[in-house]
Amino acid sequence: MKKSCEGGPKVERKTVEKNRRIHMKSLCFKLSSLIPKGIISKDALTQQDHLDQAAAYIKTLRERIDSLKQKKELAGMVGDAEGISDGGSRAAPAGGVVVGFGLPVVEIRDLESTLEVVLICGLDKRFLFYEVIGVLEEEGAEVVNASFSTVGDKIFYTIHSQVSCPRIGMEASRVSERLKKLVYEL
Repeated sequence: MKKSCEGGPKVERKTVEKNRRIHMKSLCFKLSSLIPKGIISKDALTQQDHLDQAAAYIKTLRERIDSLKQKKELAGMVGDAEGISDGGSRAAPAGGVVVGFGLPVVEIRDLESTLEVVLICGLDKRFLFYEVIGVLEEEGAEVVNASFSTVGDKIFYTIHSQVSCPRIGMEASRVSERLKKLVYEL
């Protein structure tokens, strides 16, 4: 009789621990499925490797968010500067430092197998969106998503593309030069 009383809680603890491990494994799998396929290396065999790569990916996303917030604040300061109405070079004091940028703006982020293109132009200087997509496709990228939004007197274009043939890759600097040539010729 004494053994059955001691055996009950022990079996129950084993079952609880087994269920906890199954739940943790499920959560780890769910986390690794949320990370883009190009980020997780094929060398990651253990759960610890997957967790390390997920943590590194989250850290890069946080850094990118911080960077984008800084750019947004900078753009807000530039746009709010008094007496500035032209679409050319703009400047605004920010802590005693003169900050400025000219329109149009072309920014390309090469994220290994994906390419993100951000274009900013004024309402007075527009370009043909299909030409930009054409340049990307000619350089070996497949457009996955493209969007634009108008804020004040600026148009923000964002294009996400994926490298068609990852083995060959894509030269982001050449894409950048072609897009700058296309956009700045306007």
